[in-house]
Amino acid sequence: MTAILAVDQGTSGTKALVHDGERTLSVVEVPVRPSYLDGGRVEVDPLDLLASVRQAGARALREAGDPPLAAVSLANQGESVLAWDPATGRPLSTVLVWQDSRAQEVCAGLGEHADLIRRRTGLVLDPYFSAPKMAWLRRHVTREGVVTTTDAWLVHQLTGAFVTDATTASRSLLLDLDEVAWDPELLSLFGLGDGALPRVVRCDEVVGGTSMFGPPEVPVAGLVVDQQAALVAERCLDPGRVKCTYGTGAFLLGATGGRAVRSGHGLTSSLAWSLRASTGYCLDGQVYTAGSAVRWLVDLGLLSAPGALDAEADGDSGGVCFVPGLAGLAQPWRNPEPCGAFTGLGLATTRGRLVRAVVEGLAAQVAALAQAMSADIGAPLTRLRVDGGLTRSRALMQAQADLLQVPVDVYPSPHATALGTAALARLALDEGLSLPSAIDAWSPAVSFEPVWTGDRAAEAMARWGEAARSAAARKDDT
Repeated sequence: MTAILAVDQGTSGTKALVHDGERTLSVVEVPVRPSYLDGGRVEVDPLDLLASVRQAGARALREAGDPPLAAVSLANQGESVLAWDPATGRPLSTVLVWQDSRAQEVCAGLGEHADLIRRRTGLVLDPYFSAPKMAWLRRHVTREGVVTTTDAWLVHQLTGAFVTDATTASRSLLLDLDEVAWDPELLSLFGLGDGALPRVVRCDEVVGGTSMFGPPEVPVAGLVVDQQAALVAERCLDPGRVKCTYGTGAFLLGATGGRAVRSGHGLTSSLAWSLRASTGYCLDGQVYTAGSAVRWLVDLGLLSAPGALDAEADGDSGGVCFVPGLAGLAQPWRNPEPCGAFTGLGLATTRGRLVRAVVEGLAAQVAALAQAMSADIGAPLTRLRVDGGLTRSRALMQAQADLLQVPVDVYPSPHATALGTAALARLALDEGLSLPSAIDAWSPAVSFEPVWTGDRAAEAMARWGEAARSAAARKDDT
Protein backbone atom coordinates (compact mmCIF):
# COMPACT_ATOMS: atom_id res chain seq x y z
CA MET A 1 0.00 0.00 0.00
CA THR A 2 1.25 3.48 -0.79
CA ALA A 3 2.00 5.77 2.11
CA ILE A 4 1.52 9.41 3.07
CA LEU A 5 4.36 11.52 4.44
CA ALA A 6 2.66 13.84 6.95
CA VAL A 7 4.74 16.83 8.03
CA ASP A 8 3.87 18.75 11.20
CA GLN A 9 5.93 21.93 11.21
CA GLY A 10 5.63 23.24 14.77
CA THR A 11 7.11 25.90 17.01
CA SER A 12 9.83 23.85 18.66
CA GLY A 13 10.31 21.16 16.04
CA THR A 14 9.25 19.58 12.78
CA LYS A 15 7.77 16.11 12.94
CA ALA A 16 7.49 13.83 9.92
CA LEU A 17 5.30 10.72 10.05
CA VAL A 18 4.90 8.00 7.43
CA HIS A 19 1.49 6.30 7.50
CA ASP A 20 0.33 3.56 5.13
CA GLY A 21 -3.39 3.92 5.82
CA GLU A 22 -3.37 1.27 8.53
CA ARG A 23 -0.38 1.99 10.72
CA THR A 24 2.42 4.44 11.38
CA LEU A 25 5.65 3.19 9.81
CA SER A 26 8.02 5.82 11.23
CA VAL A 27 8.18 9.13 13.06
CA VAL A 28 11.12 11.53 13.07
CA GLU A 29 11.32 14.89 14.84
CA VAL A 30 13.96 17.54 14.16
CA PRO A 31 14.18 20.34 16.75
CA VAL A 32 13.71 24.02 15.93
CA ARG A 33 14.98 26.64 18.37
CA PRO A 34 13.03 29.92 18.48
CA SER A 35 14.78 32.90 20.04
CA TYR A 36 12.86 34.47 22.93
CA LEU A 37 13.96 38.10 23.11
CA ASP A 38 13.10 41.17 25.15
CA GLY A 39 9.99 43.13 24.29
CA GLY A 40 7.87 40.04 23.64
CA ARG A 41 9.80 39.19 20.47
CA VAL A 42 9.92 35.54 19.39
CA GLU A 43 11.57 34.68 16.10
CA VAL A 44 13.27 31.86 14.23
CA ASP A 45 15.47 31.54 11.15
CA PRO A 46 13.24 30.46 8.22
CA LEU A 47 16.09 28.44 6.71
CA ASP A 48 16.18 26.42 9.92
CA LEU A 49 12.47 25.67 9.46
CA LEU A 50 13.03 24.56 5.88
CA ALA A 51 16.04 22.44 6.80
CA SER A 52 14.03 20.76 9.56
CA VAL A 53 11.29 19.86 7.05
CA ARG A 54 13.83 18.39 4.61
CA GLN A 55 15.68 16.45 7.28
CA ALA A 56 12.63 15.12 9.11
CA GLY A 57 10.91 14.03 5.90
CA ALA A 58 13.96 12.34 4.39
CA ARG A 59 14.83 10.51 7.62
CA ALA A 60 11.23 9.37 8.19
CA LEU A 61 11.08 7.87 4.70
CA ARG A 62 14.40 6.07 5.18
CA GLU A 63 13.31 4.67 8.54
CA ALA A 64 10.03 3.50 7.00
CA GLY A 65 11.95 1.58 4.33
CA ASP A 66 11.33 4.11 1.51
CA PRO A 67 7.76 2.98 0.72
CA PRO A 68 6.06 4.32 -2.42
CA LEU A 69 4.49 7.68 -1.58
CA ALA A 70 0.96 8.71 -2.47
CA ALA A 71 1.23 12.27 -1.13
CA VAL A 72 2.97 14.72 1.16
CA SER A 73 0.77 16.66 3.60
CA LEU A 74 1.62 19.67 5.75
CA ALA A 75 0.34 21.11 9.01
CA ASN A 76 1.65 24.54 10.00
CA GLN A 77 1.93 26.86 13.00
CA GLY A 78 -0.98 29.02 11.85
CA GLU A 79 -0.02 32.58 12.73
CA SER A 80 3.77 32.70 12.23
CA VAL A 81 4.82 34.98 9.36
CA LEU A 82 7.78 36.10 7.24
CA ALA A 83 8.67 38.21 4.21
CA TRP A 84 10.15 36.44 1.17
CA ASP A 85 10.94 36.83 -2.51
CA PRO A 86 8.38 34.91 -4.62
CA ALA A 87 10.74 34.83 -7.61
CA THR A 88 13.54 33.02 -5.79
CA GLY A 89 11.94 31.80 -2.56
CA ARG A 90 14.65 33.62 -0.59
CA PRO A 91 13.59 34.82 2.89
CA LEU A 92 13.66 38.59 3.41
CA SER A 93 13.08 38.47 7.17
CA THR A 94 13.16 36.16 10.13
CA VAL A 95 9.97 34.30 10.99
CA LEU A 96 7.92 36.18 13.58
CA VAL A 97 6.51 33.31 15.62
CA TRP A 98 2.85 33.25 16.68
CA GLN A 99 3.92 34.08 20.26
CA ASP A 100 5.61 37.32 19.12
CA SER A 101 3.84 40.43 20.46
CA ARG A 102 5.90 43.26 18.94
CA ALA A 103 3.00 44.18 16.62
CA GLN A 104 0.99 45.56 19.54
CA GLU A 105 1.70 49.01 18.10
CA VAL A 106 -0.15 48.00 14.91
CA CYS A 107 -3.16 46.83 16.90
CA ALA A 108 -3.19 49.97 19.04
CA GLY A 109 -3.46 52.11 15.91
CA LEU A 110 -6.49 50.13 14.71
CA GLY A 111 -8.44 50.13 17.96
CA GLU A 112 -11.40 52.03 16.51
CA HIS A 113 -11.89 49.22 13.96
CA ALA A 114 -11.79 46.38 16.49
CA ASP A 115 -15.54 45.66 16.35
CA LEU A 116 -15.56 45.58 12.54
CA ILE A 117 -12.59 43.22 12.53
CA ARG A 118 -14.23 40.92 15.09
CA ARG A 119 -17.53 40.76 13.20
CA ARG A 120 -15.88 40.16 9.84
CA THR A 121 -13.23 37.64 10.89
CA GLY A 122 -14.48 35.99 14.10
CA LEU A 123 -11.15 36.95 15.70
CA VAL A 124 -10.04 39.74 18.00
CA LEU A 125 -7.54 42.48 17.20
CA ASP A 126 -4.41 40.97 18.73
CA PRO A 127 -0.74 40.64 17.70
CA TYR A 128 -1.12 36.86 18.11
CA PHE A 129 -2.78 36.73 14.69
CA SER A 130 -0.99 37.05 11.36
CA ALA A 131 -1.96 40.46 9.94
CA PRO A 132 -0.47 42.69 12.68
CA LYS A 133 2.87 40.89 12.40
CA MET A 134 2.70 41.08 8.59
CA ALA A 135 2.02 44.82 8.83
CA TRP A 136 4.92 45.23 11.27
CA LEU A 137 7.29 43.57 8.81
CA ARG A 138 6.10 45.92 6.07
CA ARG A 139 6.63 48.98 8.28
CA HIS A 140 9.95 48.06 9.84
CA VAL A 141 11.76 45.44 7.74
CA THR A 142 10.99 45.46 4.01
CA ARG A 143 8.53 46.57 1.33
CA GLU A 144 9.98 44.01 -1.05
CA GLY A 145 8.58 40.60 -1.90
CA VAL A 146 5.51 39.18 -0.18
CA VAL A 147 4.56 38.72 3.46
CA THR A 148 2.70 35.51 4.29
CA THR A 149 2.30 32.84 6.89
CA THR A 150 5.01 30.18 6.95
CA ASP A 151 2.86 27.58 5.20
CA ALA A 152 2.73 29.59 1.97
CA TRP A 153 6.52 29.83 1.92
CA LEU A 154 7.03 26.15 2.73
CA VAL A 155 4.52 25.04 0.09
CA HIS A 156 6.29 27.29 -2.43
CA GLN A 157 9.54 25.53 -1.53
CA LEU A 158 7.83 22.17 -2.01
CA THR A 159 5.87 22.85 -5.19
CA GLY A 160 6.40 26.38 -6.54
CA ALA A 161 2.72 27.14 -5.87
CA PHE A 162 1.59 30.33 -4.10
CA VAL A 163 -1.26 29.13 -1.87
CA THR A 164 -2.49 28.97 1.70
CA ASP A 165 -5.27 26.80 3.05
CA ALA A 166 -8.57 28.20 4.31
CA THR A 167 -7.95 27.31 7.97
CA THR A 168 -4.65 29.20 8.00
CA ALA A 169 -6.19 32.16 6.18
CA SER A 170 -8.96 32.25 8.78
CA ARG A 171 -6.33 32.94 11.46
CA SER A 172 -5.02 36.06 9.73
CA LEU A 173 -7.53 38.87 10.52
CA LEU A 174 -7.75 39.32 6.73
CA LEU A 175 -10.37 36.72 5.77
CA ASP A 176 -14.12 37.22 5.70
CA LEU A 177 -15.03 34.20 7.78
CA ASP A 178 -18.47 33.65 6.28
CA GLU A 179 -17.43 34.20 2.65
CA VAL A 180 -14.06 32.39 3.08
CA ALA A 181 -12.36 35.05 0.94
CA TRP A 182 -9.75 37.77 1.43
CA ASP A 183 -11.45 40.99 2.53
CA PRO A 184 -10.28 44.13 0.66
CA GLU A 185 -11.35 46.49 3.46
CA LEU A 186 -9.35 44.57 6.07
CA LEU A 187 -6.32 44.39 3.78
CA SER A 188 -6.49 48.15 3.42
CA LEU A 189 -6.80 48.73 7.17
CA PHE A 190 -3.60 46.76 7.79
CA GLY A 191 -1.76 48.43 4.92
CA LEU A 192 -1.48 45.13 3.05
CA GLY A 193 -3.78 45.85 0.14
CA ASP A 194 -1.04 46.43 -2.43
CA GLY A 195 0.77 43.11 -2.02
CA ALA A 196 0.22 39.75 -3.66
CA LEU A 197 -1.74 37.25 -1.60
CA PRO A 198 -1.67 33.46 -1.87
CA ARG A 199 -4.69 31.71 -3.33
CA VAL A 200 -6.95 30.25 -0.61
CA VAL A 201 -7.35 26.50 -1.14
CA ARG A 202 -9.35 23.70 0.47
CA CYS A 203 -7.74 21.33 2.95
CA ASP A 204 -8.52 18.40 0.62
CA GLU A 205 -7.07 20.02 -2.50
CA VAL A 206 -3.97 18.86 -4.36
CA VAL A 207 -1.92 22.06 -4.71
CA GLY A 208 1.02 20.75 -6.73
CA GLY A 209 3.75 18.16 -6.73
CA THR A 210 7.09 17.85 -4.96
CA SER A 211 10.31 15.91 -5.35
CA MET A 212 11.92 17.48 -2.25
CA PHE A 213 12.23 14.04 -0.68
CA GLY A 214 13.42 12.32 -3.83
CA PRO A 215 11.89 11.12 -7.09
CA PRO A 216 9.29 10.55 -8.29
CA GLU A 217 7.27 13.74 -7.85
CA VAL A 218 4.25 13.20 -5.60
CA PRO A 219 1.14 15.32 -4.89
CA VAL A 220 1.06 17.80 -2.01
CA ALA A 221 -2.32 17.95 -0.26
CA GLY A 222 -3.87 18.06 3.19
CA LEU A 223 -2.79 21.61 4.09
CA VAL A 224 -4.16 22.73 7.48
CA VAL A 225 -3.33 24.58 10.71
CA ASP A 226 -1.79 22.25 13.28
CA GLN A 227 -4.58 22.65 15.85
CA GLN A 228 -7.33 22.02 13.32
CA ALA A 229 -5.44 18.90 12.20
CA ALA A 230 -5.53 17.59 15.78
CA LEU A 231 -9.26 18.43 15.99
CA VAL A 232 -9.82 16.22 12.94
CA ALA A 233 -7.63 13.36 14.21
CA GLU A 234 -9.49 13.28 17.53
CA ARG A 235 -12.85 13.10 15.71
CA CYS A 236 -14.15 16.33 17.15
CA LEU A 237 -16.43 16.70 14.15
CA ASP A 238 -19.80 17.49 15.73
CA PRO A 239 -20.84 20.62 17.65
CA GLY A 240 -19.72 20.47 21.27
CA ARG A 241 -16.82 18.05 20.72
CA VAL A 242 -13.79 19.72 22.31
CA LYS A 243 -10.08 18.90 22.35
CA CYS A 244 -6.99 20.49 23.88
CA THR A 245 -3.45 20.09 22.58
CA TYR A 246 -0.68 20.62 25.13
CA GLY A 247 2.48 21.58 23.29
CA THR A 248 4.58 24.75 23.39
CA GLY A 249 1.25 26.37 24.20
CA ALA A 250 -2.11 24.80 25.01
CA PHE A 251 -4.86 25.12 22.41
CA LEU A 252 -8.51 24.40 23.08
CA LEU A 253 -10.76 23.92 20.05
CA GLY A 254 -14.43 22.96 19.88
CA ALA A 255 -16.44 22.20 16.75
CA THR A 256 -19.48 24.39 16.06
CA GLY A 257 -20.77 22.81 12.85
CA GLY A 258 -21.38 24.43 9.49
CA ARG A 259 -21.68 28.00 10.69
CA ALA A 260 -19.29 30.39 12.35
CA VAL A 261 -20.28 31.22 15.94
CA ARG A 262 -19.21 34.65 17.21
CA SER A 263 -18.17 34.22 20.81
CA GLY A 264 -19.85 36.19 23.54
CA HIS A 265 -17.12 35.23 26.00
CA GLY A 266 -13.94 36.48 24.38
CA LEU A 267 -13.03 33.35 22.39
CA THR A 268 -12.27 33.33 18.68
CA SER A 269 -13.93 31.59 15.75
CA SER A 270 -12.24 30.17 12.68
CA LEU A 271 -12.49 27.45 10.07
CA ALA A 272 -12.00 23.90 11.31
CA TRP A 273 -11.77 22.54 7.77
CA SER A 274 -12.69 23.43 4.20
CA LEU A 275 -13.52 20.39 2.06
CA ARG A 276 -15.29 19.54 -1.19
CA ALA A 277 -18.21 18.15 0.77
CA SER A 278 -18.41 20.53 3.73
CA THR A 279 -17.05 23.52 5.60
CA GLY A 280 -16.70 23.26 9.36
CA TYR A 281 -16.09 25.94 11.97
CA CYS A 282 -14.71 25.91 15.50
CA LEU A 283 -14.24 28.10 18.55
CA ASP A 284 -10.83 28.28 20.16
CA GLY A 285 -8.87 29.66 23.06
CA GLN A 286 -5.14 29.65 23.71
CA VAL A 287 -2.66 29.35 26.55
CA TYR A 288 0.45 30.89 25.05
CA THR A 289 2.90 29.12 27.36
CA ALA A 290 2.37 25.48 28.40
CA GLY A 291 5.35 23.34 27.44
CA SER A 292 7.40 26.52 27.25
CA ALA A 293 6.40 27.30 30.87
CA VAL A 294 7.70 23.89 31.92
CA ARG A 295 10.92 24.55 30.01
CA TRP A 296 11.12 27.89 31.84
CA LEU A 297 10.99 26.05 35.17
CA VAL A 298 13.93 23.92 34.00
CA ASP A 299 15.89 26.97 32.87
CA LEU A 300 15.38 28.56 36.31
CA GLY A 301 16.55 25.42 38.08
CA LEU A 302 13.17 24.83 39.73
CA LEU A 303 12.68 21.58 37.78
CA SER A 304 15.44 19.12 36.87
CA ALA A 305 13.93 18.13 33.49
CA PRO A 306 10.59 18.45 31.68
CA GLY A 307 9.88 14.78 32.31
CA ALA A 308 10.33 15.26 36.06
CA LEU A 309 7.15 17.33 36.39
CA ASP A 310 5.20 14.61 38.22
CA ALA A 311 8.05 13.50 40.45
CA GLU A 312 9.04 16.99 41.61
CA ALA A 313 5.63 18.64 42.01
CA ASP A 314 4.31 18.58 45.56
CA GLY A 315 0.84 17.15 46.07
CA ASP A 316 -0.45 20.55 47.18
CA SER A 317 0.46 24.07 46.07
CA GLY A 318 0.06 25.47 49.56
CA GLY A 319 -2.22 28.23 48.28
CA VAL A 320 0.21 29.41 45.58
CA CYS A 321 -1.37 30.35 42.25
CA PHE A 322 0.45 30.57 38.94
CA VAL A 323 -0.80 32.59 35.96
CA PRO A 324 0.96 31.33 32.78
CA GLY A 325 1.18 34.74 31.12
CA LEU A 326 4.89 34.44 30.34
CA ALA A 327 4.21 35.43 26.72
CA GLY A 328 1.02 37.34 27.47
CA LEU A 329 -2.55 36.22 28.15
CA ALA A 330 -4.95 35.47 25.32
CA GLN A 331 -8.70 35.90 25.26
CA PRO A 332 -10.67 36.81 27.26
CA TRP A 333 -7.97 38.56 29.34
CA ARG A 334 -6.20 40.10 26.33
CA ASN A 335 -2.85 41.32 27.59
CA PRO A 336 -0.25 40.55 24.89
CA GLU A 337 2.63 41.69 27.09
CA PRO A 338 4.47 39.25 29.40
CA CYS A 339 2.43 39.15 32.63
CA GLY A 340 3.11 35.80 34.26
CA ALA A 341 2.65 35.75 38.02
CA PHE A 342 2.90 33.71 41.19
CA THR A 343 0.57 34.76 44.01
CA GLY A 344 0.19 33.48 47.55
CA LEU A 345 3.92 33.06 48.15
CA GLY A 346 5.11 32.64 51.73
CA LEU A 347 8.03 31.40 53.77
CA ALA A 348 6.51 27.92 53.63
CA THR A 349 6.56 27.92 49.82
CA THR A 350 8.86 25.19 48.52
CA ARG A 351 10.28 24.48 45.10
CA GLY A 352 7.84 21.58 44.79
CA ARG A 353 4.90 23.82 45.60
CA LEU A 354 5.96 26.26 42.88
CA VAL A 355 6.09 23.38 40.39
CA ARG A 356 2.68 22.19 41.56
CA ALA A 357 1.29 25.72 41.16
CA VAL A 358 2.49 25.77 37.55
CA VAL A 359 0.72 22.44 36.90
CA GLU A 360 -2.53 23.74 38.39
CA GLY A 361 -2.17 27.15 36.72
CA LEU A 362 -1.94 25.61 33.26
CA ALA A 363 -4.95 23.39 33.97
CA ALA A 364 -6.92 26.32 35.40
CA GLN A 365 -6.46 28.48 32.32
CA VAL A 366 -7.60 25.64 30.07
CA ALA A 367 -10.58 25.06 32.36
CA ALA A 368 -11.55 28.74 32.23
CA LEU A 369 -11.43 28.66 28.42
CA ALA A 370 -13.47 25.44 28.32
CA GLN A 371 -16.14 26.95 30.53
CA ALA A 372 -16.37 29.96 28.22
CA MET A 373 -16.59 27.65 25.21
CA SER A 374 -19.45 25.66 26.74
CA ALA A 375 -21.35 28.89 27.31
CA ASP A 376 -20.89 29.94 23.68
CA ILE A 377 -21.90 26.53 22.32
CA GLY A 378 -24.88 26.41 24.66
CA ALA A 379 -24.21 22.94 26.05
CA PRO A 380 -22.13 21.71 28.98
CA LEU A 381 -18.85 20.00 28.24
CA THR A 382 -19.14 16.31 29.16
CA ARG A 383 -15.62 15.09 28.26
CA LEU A 384 -12.36 16.66 27.11
CA ARG A 385 -10.14 14.99 24.50
CA VAL A 386 -6.44 15.81 24.84
CA ASP A 387 -3.17 15.25 23.00
CA GLY A 388 0.38 16.57 22.98
CA GLY A 389 3.59 15.98 24.89
CA LEU A 390 2.37 17.29 28.24
CA THR A 391 -0.41 14.68 28.35
CA ARG A 392 2.33 12.34 29.60
CA SER A 393 2.11 14.22 32.91
CA ARG A 394 -0.42 12.41 35.06
CA ALA A 395 -0.31 15.30 37.52
CA LEU A 396 -1.37 17.80 34.84
CA MET A 397 -4.08 15.57 33.38
CA GLN A 398 -5.52 14.82 36.83
CA ALA A 399 -5.48 18.53 37.68
CA GLN A 400 -7.28 19.17 34.38
CA ALA A 401 -10.02 16.68 35.23
CA ASP A 402 -10.32 18.04 38.77
CA LEU A 403 -10.56 21.71 37.84
CA LEU A 404 -12.83 21.14 34.85
CA GLN A 405 -14.92 18.52 36.66
CA VAL A 406 -15.23 16.28 33.59
CA PRO A 407 -13.32 13.17 32.46
CA VAL A 408 -10.21 13.75 30.35
CA ASP A 409 -9.50 11.25 27.54
CA VAL A 410 -5.90 11.06 26.34
CA TYR A 411 -5.43 10.46 22.62
CA PRO A 412 -3.39 7.26 22.20
CA SER A 413 -0.77 8.73 19.88
CA PRO A 414 1.53 11.72 20.45
CA HIS A 415 1.14 12.51 16.76
CA ALA A 416 -2.44 13.77 16.44
CA THR A 417 -1.53 16.72 14.24
CA ALA A 418 0.37 14.61 11.71
CA LEU A 419 -2.37 11.97 11.64
CA GLY A 420 -5.00 14.66 11.09
CA THR A 421 -3.21 16.14 8.10
CA ALA A 422 -2.67 12.63 6.70
CA ALA A 423 -6.44 12.05 6.88
CA LEU A 424 -7.06 15.24 4.91
CA ALA A 425 -4.54 14.13 2.28
CA ARG A 426 -6.47 10.86 1.90
CA LEU A 427 -9.59 12.90 1.16
CA ALA A 428 -7.71 14.77 -1.54
CA LEU A 429 -6.66 11.53 -3.20
CA ASP A 430 -10.07 9.78 -3.00
CA GLU A 431 -13.11 11.88 -3.90
CA GLY A 432 -15.44 9.12 -2.71
CA LEU A 433 -14.06 9.07 0.83
CA SER A 434 -15.94 10.77 3.68
CA LEU A 435 -14.19 12.69 6.44
CA PRO A 436 -15.09 10.20 9.21
CA SER A 437 -13.90 7.31 7.02
CA ALA A 438 -10.55 9.03 6.38
CA ILE A 439 -9.74 9.33 10.10
CA ASP A 440 -8.11 6.51 12.08
CA ALA A 441 -10.40 4.96 14.69
CA TRP A 442 -9.14 5.36 18.26
CA SER A 443 -9.93 4.82 21.92
CA PRO A 444 -8.32 6.65 24.86
CA ALA A 445 -4.92 5.49 26.06
CA VAL A 446 -6.07 6.49 29.55
CA SER A 447 -8.91 8.51 31.03
CA PHE A 448 -8.74 10.70 34.12
CA GLU A 449 -11.86 11.07 36.29
CA PRO A 450 -12.28 14.04 38.67
CA VAL A 451 -11.42 13.29 42.29
CA TRP A 452 -11.89 16.79 43.70
CA THR A 453 -15.32 17.84 44.88
CA GLY A 454 -17.16 20.47 42.90
CA ASP A 455 -16.80 22.93 45.77
CA ARG A 456 -13.03 22.49 45.92
CA ALA A 457 -12.73 22.95 42.16
CA ALA A 458 -14.91 26.07 42.22
CA GLU A 459 -12.89 27.58 45.05
CA ALA A 460 -9.60 26.92 43.24
CA MET A 461 -10.95 28.35 39.97
CA ALA A 462 -12.21 31.48 41.74
CA ARG A 463 -8.81 32.03 43.36
CA TRP A 464 -7.01 31.49 40.06
CA GLY A 465 -9.45 33.75 38.22
CA GLU A 466 -8.72 36.60 40.61
CA ALA A 467 -4.97 36.13 40.08
CA ALA A 468 -5.44 36.05 36.29
CA ARG A 469 -7.47 39.26 36.24
CA SER A 470 -4.82 40.99 38.35
CA ALA A 471 -1.99 39.78 36.09
CA ALA A 472 -3.86 40.78 32.92
CA ALA A 473 -4.37 44.29 34.26
CA ARG A 474 -0.61 44.82 34.57
CA LYS A 475 1.29 46.53 31.77
CA ASP A 476 4.98 46.15 30.97
CA ASP A 477 6.76 49.30 32.15
CA THR A 478 9.88 48.65 30.10
